[in-house]
Amino acid sequence: MKTLLIFLFLLFHTGAFAQNLANSDETEIQNLIQNSFDELFSNLDAKQLGDFYTPDFLLFEQGEIWDMAFIQNYLTRAQANPNPPTRTNRFEFIQTKVEGNRAWVGYWNYATITRDGEVIREIKWLESATAVKTNAGWRLDMLHSTRVEKP
Repeated sequence: MKTLLIFLFLLFHTGAFAQNLANSDETEIQNLIQNSFDELFSNLDAKQLGDFYTPDFLLFEQGEIWDMAFIQNYLTRAQANPNPPTRTNRFEFIQTKVEGNRAWVGYWNYATITRDGEVIREIKWLESATAVKTNAGWRLDMLHSTRVEKP
């Protein structure tokens, strides 16, 4: 009986530990999405591209294909704006799945664009992304984005 109790105790705690790891990875993926948009598309910090994306990252954006060179150029042009707007990002995660060193996530992406404290545009996208766990942590390797037009 004592052996059975020890076995059940170990089984329960091993399962709970594995569940915590999965939840931790899911949280890391969701933070990766939030932080990548905040640092890259709000702060326009092109130096951090490698912190969020794999070298072969592709963004499928509203019928266009953006690779790392395209994104770098986009951010460089945006940095040159003498009066850039402020972008605030918000996400509603639909589902996040992690299987080993691969993951995918689906979410709603909301951006509020302001200038001098006044809202000039609000945008909504339905997006999905895939990520791979590297030696440096999770990195996005693909993102698909569809803008949702207001009715």
